[in-house]
Amino acid sequence: MKLVSTRNNKVSMSASLATLKGIAPGGGLYVPEYFPSLNEIGDLAGVSYEKLAAKVLSLFFDDIADMELLTKKAYANFDHDERAPVKKIGDKEFVMELWHGPTLAFKDMALSVLPRLMRAAMAKDNGKDVLILVATSGDTGKAALEGFCDVPGTRIIVFYPSEGVSDMQRLQMVTQGGGNTNVIGIKGNFDDAQTGVKQIFADSEFAQLIGDKGYRLSSANSINFGRLAPQIAYYIWAYNELVQREEIAQGDKINFVVPTGNFGNILAAYYAKRMGLPIAKLICASNKNNVLTDFFNKGEYSLDRDFHKTMSPSMDILISSNLERLLFELVERDSDKVNDMMSRLGSDSVYTIDGQAKAELEEDFYADWCSEAETMACINETLRDKGYLMDTHTAVAMGVYNKYKTGGDTTKTVIVSTASPYKFPEDVLMSLGVDSAGMSVFEMSDELSRLTGTKVPRQVAELKTKAELHTDVIEKTRLRNAVIGDISK
Repeated sequence: MKLVSTRNNKVSMSASLATLKGIAPGGGLYVPEYFPSLNEIGDLAGVSYEKLAAKVLSLFFDDIADMELLTKKAYANFDHDERAPVKKIGDKEFVMELWHGPTLAFKDMALSVLPRLMRAAMAKDNGKDVLILVATSGDTGKAALEGFCDVPGTRIIVFYPSEGVSDMQRLQMVTQGGGNTNVIGIKGNFDDAQTGVKQIFADSEFAQLIGDKGYRLSSANSINFGRLAPQIAYYIWAYNELVQREEIAQGDKINFVVPTGNFGNILAAYYAKRMGLPIAKLICASNKNNVLTDFFNKGEYSLDRDFHKTMSPSMDILISSNLERLLFELVERDSDKVNDMMSRLGSDSVYTIDGQAKAELEEDFYADWCSEAETMACINETLRDKGYLMDTHTAVAMGVYNKYKTGGDTTKTVIVSTASPYKFPEDVLMSLGVDSAGMSVFEMSDELSRLTGTKVPRQVAELKTKAELHTDVIEKTRLRNAVIGDISK
């Protein structure tokens, strides 16, 4: 399949080559030339997650052979046989756990696949090695490092906000081994890191400099279509699971609730809907950084607001990059209109939509947000009332769903759980009324296990003996220098 650019719909290339490039010329994002139909996949009864993911990916990457072998290898080190287990926690409520991979976060679902897609594409392209630049709000960084660690023909540099991730997230990144990895903190927030990386991608002179040193630039963020495409599969998986359990009949519609920051995860659900998955509402859940809530409810996307550090740091984002892909569909794939909106966002920090585009938003989406107090209460109440322990991001989703269902919708709903509670033990313990002051993150994990009867994940326990290998922290204006310094070693 060919992909086209959101900012120039006349630019097209294969999904494989677009994955190597990461971002389109002029800063656009690659999107499918059309949405394939799920009818092409065939019967999914009894199909494993690996096989289902291979079927979905083959709709886009039709030039990559042995896709089922690729996905089988990608998910081989997950700690749950179902890869993305769907658990019933109420009469009409289910939780899909996406954190059973090597880094305990949903990013593993895609970043276990992306390096293999890139290697397959590199074999076809016979080009230069790939230099992967990643901006992370916490989870993407570790998942990308894990996925690309010692992958031949690649080098990866991860930038993270030095004061904007949890202690566990930081430890996961800075202890990363591998001969092709680097992790660098920046004095700023995630938006600063993401903007810096985007500016590098848009700098043709810098790309030439990198090329002269033997590399081509690419990304492992969800701006890369190769990162986004694998995420479509787990929405289809969840629906199929409910059909197989006779919770719903084939063709019945369900809702999904997605904790949302950069908009990639919920966009994958929207793509699944466009491909024919029977979805009623996509419920967009935000924390105090509720720029998306305002966009969906008012039709205005404005950066003229304060940035808040919260207990759900992977959602502490004001510039939701993947929203551009949704805008492209809302304006009927008119790339001139997308360019105009992105230009206004850059110059005036705001753009608006109205008319038919806003009507389509309201039909497909519902959006709301949770305060810190609401998030904490949701963790406590869900454990008390349903016996289910959630992390701080999943709690935002559950809290927003609780608000949504007061409107009377009785449609069966899947809450997307994006991280293990053990990635945020301090905040989860605080939500449960435990003062963890003076405890190390490992002591907090042990206390959480004792208190809730859940098991400390192997991935957390292993961190105790790992040394911190990446200690650099730089000014947010020094990303280019850091990249040049890294590849010049």
